[in-house]
Amino acid sequence: MNLKQLEYFVAIAEEGQITAAARRLHISQPPLSYELAQLERELDAQLVRRGPRGVTLTEAGRLLYERARRILAMATATAREVSSVGKGLTGTLAIAVAHATAGLAPGARLAELALRAPDVAIELREGTVSEVIELVSSGIVEVGVVRTPFATQGLRTRYAPSEPLVAVMPPALERGEELEVSLAQLADVPLICDQRCARALEDAPFCLTEDERTTCSCAAAGLGVGLVPQSLLTVCDTGPCYIKVVTEKALESRAAVVWKADRALSPLAEHAVALLGELR
Repeated sequence: MNLKQLEYFVAIAEEGQITAAARRLHISQPPLSYELAQLERELDAQLVRRGPRGVTLTEAGRLLYERARRILAMATATAREVSSVGKGLTGTLAIAVAHATAGLAPGARLAELALRAPDVAIELREGTVSEVIELVSSGIVEVGVVRTPFATQGLRTRYAPSEPLVAVMPPALERGEELEVSLAQLADVPLICDQRCARALEDAPFCLTEDERTTCSCAAAGLGVGLVPQSLLTVCDTGPCYIKVVTEKALESRAAVVWKADRALSPLAEHAVALLGELR
């Protein structure tokens, strides 16, 4: 089993057709079918089920697909790091940003990096906090930007100041005082938030989202009252909604830059961490 075979298999899994995968890889179909057969013989497992409309993954194929994606990402990251040794501020910076920090990163600070180092390319990934932590821990990216709470084991961290949670309220669902609202005052309205925020609430929200920007969109459409970190407002269109700070201090959170504790950062990543600073 080699990287080429894994790349071929990932293409087949994602395209669902050997013909489409061959077009994506810019090769003809026979060698692709041959490599798939070789891979199945080597692993002594059926990886796909062939049908008139394409292929579907077997249980073994689904496992290989998840592992292959990670192995290929690690191979790319390793090549990138080795290539950048001794070259200073050149190469590619791999960074992952949690949805919940979209109002703070990457932002203008990484734009400053692009101005200072025009030969640098940025590979930006997005995901949930746990997905970003996994990308950092596995070495696929050097630097991550996440939001509390998160497990810090094996990581070095640089925190931003605390920021409040805000309620994004459609006019028909306005509650609270002029600038503030408590959770008790929101008890009779449908709430919208992500899993991270939901864990801090006593009752389950009406609507769960994976991305705080979606939370704002749902609130702007009148679906309910959205709960998001205050910095998200800089990248969200909240329409006619009222914006009020949620008074409960326990719901405040902090963004943080994270990287592996046992890994020496490249000069490029060190510069990025310094630029991101406290994510103000």
